[in-house]
Amino acid sequence: MRVLVVDDHPLLREGIAAVLEAQSDIVLVGEATNGCEALQLFRALRPDVTLMDLQMPEMDGIEAIHAIRAEFPRARIAILTTYRGDVRALHAIKAGALGYLLKSSLRKELLDAIRSIAAGKRHIPAEIAVELADHLSHDSLTAREIQVLQCVAMGKPNKQIATELMIAEDTIKGHLRSIMDKLGANNRTHAVILGIQRGIITV
Repeated sequence: MRVLVVDDHPLLREGIAAVLEAQSDIVLVGEATNGCEALQLFRALRPDVTLMDLQMPEMDGIEAIHAIRAEFPRARIAILTTYRGDVRALHAIKAGALGYLLKSSLRKELLDAIRSIAAGKRHIPAEIAVELADHLSHDSLTAREIQVLQCVAMGKPNKQIATELMIAEDTIKGHLRSIMDKLGANNRTHAVILGIQRGIITV
């Protein structure tokens, strides 16, 4: 099985290479640091499995998955992510990713995941699948809440947000309480950090 690794952190790529080099049935054929390189290498190497980070410069993982699968619909891609329940991860799965791997558990799951995905099977750990389903059903922010959180991330006070969105300041406070409750945030700054980490908002 021929594997392509796409991640902008050299230590993570080295760690994956170290795990794979001891395997007789898996070979690391290429490494890319962003989505643009991933697309070029995929065209040249046609790997059986691609391990794709989500947060990268130039072209992120979701864009790269879309680009690769537009040309190679049968491409088998697993996403690498730091966070459980990452909104970006949900988007990646919707884009066609077959696997979901937490970077913290790569040593335990990497080989099983590669073999499963090479065989055309999905690899999403049960606890992750439960969390993803839970996030989808219980804590998805409304469009207005995302708008408010984006404004908070830009450093705007409640009064300014209320004026810009043409709603009452008390309504903004209500949205913020709901946002913090859904995200499990301690305060508005924590909510912004979680929103960025999970790909709900950008800065």
